[in-house]
Amino acid sequence: MLTIDRLFDVPRHQLKNYPNPNMFVTKTKGIWVPLSTADFLDAAMNVSRGLISMGVQAGDRVAVASSNRYEWNVLDIAVQQVGAILVPLYPNISASDYRFILNDAGVEICVVSNQELVDKISSVRKDVPSLKHLFSFDQIPNCPHWSEIEASKGQTEIETVEQRMREVKTSDLVTIIYTSGTTGNPKGVMLSHSNILSTVSSCIVPIPADKNSKVLSFLPVCHIYERMLHYLYMYIGCSIHFAESMDTIGDNIREVQPDVFSAVPRLIEKVFDKIMAKGEDLTGVKRSLFFWAVGLAEQYDVVGKSTFYKMKLAIARKLIFSKWQEALGGNVKAIASGSAALQPRLARIFLAADIPILEGYGLTETSPVVSVNNFVTGIRIGSVGPLVDNVQVKIASDGEILVKGPNVMMGYYKNQEATNEVFDADGWFCTGDIGTFQEDKFLKITDRKKEIFKTSGGKYIVPQAMENRLKQSRFIEQAMVIGEGEKFPAVFIVPNFAFVKEWAQRHNLDFSQLSNDEISANQSLIDRIDKEIAEINSEYGSWEQLKKVKLLPQEFTIEGGELTPTLKFKRKKILEKYQAQYQAIYHS
Repeated sequence: MLTIDRLFDVPRHQLKNYPNPNMFVTKTKGIWVPLSTADFLDAAMNVSRGLISMGVQAGDRVAVASSNRYEWNVLDIAVQQVGAILVPLYPNISASDYRFILNDAGVEICVVSNQELVDKISSVRKDVPSLKHLFSFDQIPNCPHWSEIEASKGQTEIETVEQRMREVKTSDLVTIIYTSGTTGNPKGVMLSHSNILSTVSSCIVPIPADKNSKVLSFLPVCHIYERMLHYLYMYIGCSIHFAESMDTIGDNIREVQPDVFSAVPRLIEKVFDKIMAKGEDLTGVKRSLFFWAVGLAEQYDVVGKSTFYKMKLAIARKLIFSKWQEALGGNVKAIASGSAALQPRLARIFLAADIPILEGYGLTETSPVVSVNNFVTGIRIGSVGPLVDNVQVKIASDGEILVKGPNVMMGYYKNQEATNEVFDADGWFCTGDIGTFQEDKFLKITDRKKEIFKTSGGKYIVPQAMENRLKQSRFIEQAMVIGEGEKFPAVFIVPNFAFVKEWAQRHNLDFSQLSNDEISANQSLIDRIDKEIAEINSEYGSWEQLKKVKLLPQEFTIEGGELTPTLKFKRKKILEKYQAQYQAIYHS
């Protein structure tokens, strides 16, 4: 149980119990620069004083769009202390999404991190009458620096902020997080202090970290998962290090040597692809040993392996997997994975390599954690773990996962109709995910309810599970199963172009000068991927088997409009974009 009841009490708890000279650590001009707990709280207090001097009232909305940096956390706590509501924005959403969210939330102050975001917000500012102030964390000529907020603090005494803090209740709304829906406008999820703190409390045991731990943060802190983890890390006294960028994660991990970090499956897949590519470059005995170890890891299970298998695994860990661990800093106790389904094969391999990936499940609406694999209550590969404390789950008659608990949201902001749609008559939150329990304890997600479709023959197709299986092929970067209302299912595939070029070189094919369009149209590659599909099809019933394949030359991206900021497919957008390819499959 936590000893606090409001989020802004978290850093004060750290100061009292685990004062940390390295509360947040940022790499600046090649040097890791720390910020202490005391200095963090001083900075937050000064910004709170400035916000009050600027006229910010309890309940006012302040938005932030920024990459991960300690200033984000300072602003977050400062806004909470004055009773205002933080509206976090993904830095990579469209200008139209910014326009909608800023208007829907009635944002009065927005703080961004750089010139690109200043330009994007400025482009819609004339359409957002509530927006009075735009500041930047970076020094930018055409935008006021956010230090101007603090500069006005002299008009407000600390006692005024403390009075505001005393008026905040644990049940009060603390943040509105706009979910990046796959269709329609984003919906504003309203979360209270108690919603988020309930998840912090239930995740302290599952996350293997303590006051001596170092963590690396690079997933967007505007996402409730990473943000909740920040509160948890602060509460238990960890040191939070910020990666410089997504491009420097490998270097930053080796420098920081973190005990824990969080990741999404997409990133883990890319890490694994790089490892496998290095294995392909080996020769002779080293190459044989590498692939022997990987093959051994593919057979791993948490329970029920023989003594002989364990002996072989110990050898593989010493000769091969120890190098994988070194590449991740050498100290990693666990990688927390969420946001999307992790390939069971990857979970198996990394667990065997003694780099545990703890896959969990949750939604923004559940603050976010519902269940998580962990060392205390158990791990089962292919599941998202046991339920965390104080959260209830039941499976509806149609397989939908329903959730109750103190973590479940207050509702959608200014959208009672949408709120009513996701709560049943008994108050259970309807997640939209389909699942079941393994061994009556471990939750397993099988698909999204809205994504399951029927062919014209009336047969159900479960795309997400098939897509996850397809991505186990090293030839396949992304896969989207299609065919709703058609005679058969088919699939759009984005090849793993980096691996395909290596494969081509090994088979005396010269792809080095070809564009992605030309590679996707190459018959040798098409034939090879068809072989992969044929092998995968053998695992499915005849009605499920993918009858046609279309290779696409461009990766689905957030910027391209095909993915949400949490990397889920916007299936309707993808079908619209590739309608000609769809027609060629079904109606040519």
